[in-house]
Amino acid sequence: MQRNGRRLLYSPQYVRGFANALREARSDLHDMHFKHLCELADLRRELDECRAALNELRAATLARQRAEAELAGLYREREIARALAAERDLATSLQ
Repeated sequence: MQRNGRRLLYSPQYVRGFANALREARSDLHDMHFKHLCELADLRRELDECRAALNELRAATLARQRAEAELAGLYREREIARALAAERDLATSLQ
């Protein structure tokens, strides 16, 4: 095929096909981008749920540790009260 005495490098059909291929590729990229954004939103939501669960676990652990410390303090106070309430045998030495 020639035009004005020159050989055409690209025919009109080739150019149309190439333009169509580019449009399809752009459309595919937009679809992939949307899917990635949806997946990213799902992952962020899941991460937020995991963080909330971690915060609940952390709060429960701290509450348990405080309760154990309070219980140890109560046991100590009980032992001190028992020691103060016990009568000392004067016949035995303090050693």
